[in-house]
Amino acid sequence: MDKYDADVIIVGAGPTGLMLAGELGLHGISVLVLDRLAEPIKESRALGFSARTIEEFDQRGLLTRLGPVDTIPVGHFGGIPLDYRVIEGGSYGARGIPQARTEGMLAGRAAETGARIRRSVEVTGLEQDDDGVTVRVSGADGAGELRARYAVGCDGARSVVRRAAGIAFPGTEPTIELRFADIAGVQLRPRFSGERVPGGMVMVLPLGPDRCRIVYYDRGEPLRTNPDPLTFDEVAEAYRKLSGEDISGATPLWVGSTTDVSRQAAEYRRGRVLVAGDAAHIHLPIGAQGMSAGVQDAVNLGWKLGLVVRGLAPDALLDTYHDERHPVGARILANTLAQRTLYLGGDEVAPLVEVFAELMRHESVQRRLAGMVTGLDIRHAAGPAADAHPLVGRRLPDGELTTRDGRSTTVYELLHPGRGVLLDGTGDAAPAAAAKPWSDRVDTVDTVDSAAAEPGGALPEAGALLLRPDGYVAWVASGTDQSPLAEALERWFGPAG
Repeated sequence: MDKYDADVIIVGAGPTGLMLAGELGLHGISVLVLDRLAEPIKESRALGFSARTIEEFDQRGLLTRLGPVDTIPVGHFGGIPLDYRVIEGGSYGARGIPQARTEGMLAGRAAETGARIRRSVEVTGLEQDDDGVTVRVSGADGAGELRARYAVGCDGARSVVRRAAGIAFPGTEPTIELRFADIAGVQLRPRFSGERVPGGMVMVLPLGPDRCRIVYYDRGEPLRTNPDPLTFDEVAEAYRKLSGEDISGATPLWVGSTTDVSRQAAEYRRGRVLVAGDAAHIHLPIGAQGMSAGVQDAVNLGWKLGLVVRGLAPDALLDTYHDERHPVGARILANTLAQRTLYLGGDEVAPLVEVFAELMRHESVQRRLAGMVTGLDIRHAAGPAADAHPLVGRRLPDGELTTRDGRSTTVYELLHPGRGVLLDGTGDAAPAAAAKPWSDRVDTVDTVDSAAAEPGGALPEAGALLLRPDGYVAWVASGTDQSPLAEALERWFGPAG
């Protein structure tokens, strides 16, 4: 460790970087998080997170740290109502949880796992070689260099890390602008999913007893090109014109805007440099997908990078991070652009909205769209097995378990340490014997019943499955041959120890 300042340097102390720091800390990886800001943000672009992110926080025992979490059973797709309970246990996501609160929770967890967070540090560039990454920094102590085995850019849309690594960021230029303001001292009717009005759209999201966020799209206002910040007077006048409601007497807490610019990194990994969160993908903020996608990037990458740094898995395991998360990011960009057209288009898209609304009366369409926005339908490649069980590659919902020694637990409680889990309800010694060489990375749990896995509340017929640390199924028992289990263990956790 003498020639390294940390095993991993993470650039950016937002939700993605802090989640990744905590994930790596579970594996004993030394982490240094660098952020150019002197203190955490107080404003909150995100006001919640998706249903899948609720699950991933719960998989690490983090959900309770946020206090009561209110979920949204119904929402919309492109402004067309959609009941997300069409997926068993599904919801639009968590609401009323400001991003600053989530960041505070994740910062505390990162510190608990040993991460060091240095603020007021600007990253100006980096170079990598066969042994590691040299990160150039400047700050109050002057310019210098830091050294790590790997570096991860979680530093936003203008990522210095991504540019320094030579990773392209193709996409589409902005065409429309959403403007918003957090205000206090007025009472407005909630408009959670937004409402089309002549000339655009208005939305009202409650933030507390006497404060709310108003969001609007004024079709008659072009994209701003001047560098001057948006003023509250401009917001109040535009909101009055669109909604007929006067908010000019409110106290403005924060005023801002966002566009529909959509870009995605061509590579999520180049050598020893990786990107995640907004450094990897940006899009119109619809459906609580932005921050959620970054957290999910971190959960996918953390255990893989941890195993590689510890020398337990080959470097090639990191390629699966791009293979799995890049398609998810591309799908988010596509669905947010589609929703933009449905949600914010003018009279010319009325026939499209009508056809879409008709299609959405079919339950199969509702399930597809709800799964797409929430992330609950993500399925990673099953690997070489062409006849893989339908659960392989999918997330496993939470459920209660009883172990063979009489202990009651849940699937997500077993995932708290960030290790793999072999759930074995066969009563046969073969699965445990096959997994024993990986006992330093995978926990074997003998069960006698389960309310998890499949509809009906039972483990698959054979009664055993292998869970990755991120909660996705890597193997399901089929017959008495345990060799596929050994193959799955080696594929996801490296050679037997």
